Amino acid sequence: MGDAVPFPQRLDGFAFAGSRAFDRADALRADAAALRGLWPDARLLVLDGEGRAAADAEGMMLDLGGARLGGGPGASTFLGLSAGQAWFALEAATLSGVDVPRWIDLRSAAAQWPADLASLFAYARGMLYWHARNRYCGVCGGNVAFDRAGFLGHCAKCGNDHYPRVDPAVIVAVSDGERLLLGRQPGWPPRRWSVVAGFVEPGEAPEQTVVREVHEETAVRVRACRYLGAQPWPFPGALMLGFEALAEPDEPRVDGELEDARWFTREEIGEALARDGSEPEGLLLSPPISIARSLIRHWHANGAMLTRA
Repeated sequence: MGDAVPFPQRLDGFAFAGSRAFDRADALRADAAALRGLWPDARLLVLDGEGRAAADAEGMMLDLGGARLGGGPGASTFLGLSAGQAWFALEAATLSGVDVPRWIDLRSAAAQWPADLASLFAYARGMLYWHARNRYCGVCGGNVAFDRAGFLGHCAKCGNDHYPRVDPAVIVAVSDGERLLLGRQPGWPPRRWSVVAGFVEPGEAPEQTVVREVHEETAVRVRACRYLGAQPWPFPGALMLGFEALAEPDEPRVDGELEDARWFTREEIGEALARDGSEPEGLLLSPPISIARSLIRHWHANGAMLTRA
């Protein structure tokens, strides 16, 4: 096999990637006095039971601060610091007397909020989703109380501790050197195709998952793969590990999760990328907020970065 390019171009353009300037400030999570001191000047993300965020009439994040609500952090989750200002997430059910003009879902926010705010929304949604589904201990069924500003669940009955979980999955742009492999899932909108993805299983490295998932879903054999970047995907709690892969030019066959899979030429992909999605015909690709779309763009712009011998 030929030499791989040592430093692949960084993937970008997808939502929820976060900001290097945001400090999760782990050391403050157990410092109740410090969090109380930060509360009056803090900004708050309020989410309802469906995971939607409180927004103003235009759909932007509702401007709520700790001073307006009064009191202290209470059962809210401390997300971290941005330029020294604290951010907290809390459930709408814990509030009273706050008028919320509208509620906005995460996908809509990703399309219209600033990228850093959409990333914080995704972070908050992932944490509150974990809280909502871990109120009882998975070991003994006892009640779980959350500590360390929302990052530790402790069972009062058996004493076990529980921590936020993330489910790693691979998502991969598979090429035979000339074409790109895409698949369709049942229930997707007509004409929608995307790259292959699947969850990492216990005892498996992500590179092994790439080989296994691509073969299981399409019968295409991967020869080599390389990591390119990652996207938190809080629907509800995945971490998408983006790869490119070089595969044999096998004829795709589906038997299970996908309803169809096929190879697409560079010309077909280029035409699809140029569309805005409103045309009545032609290939539709993954939404722009997704790492899937970035992987497709990366392949189209750079070709098969992994080369054959």
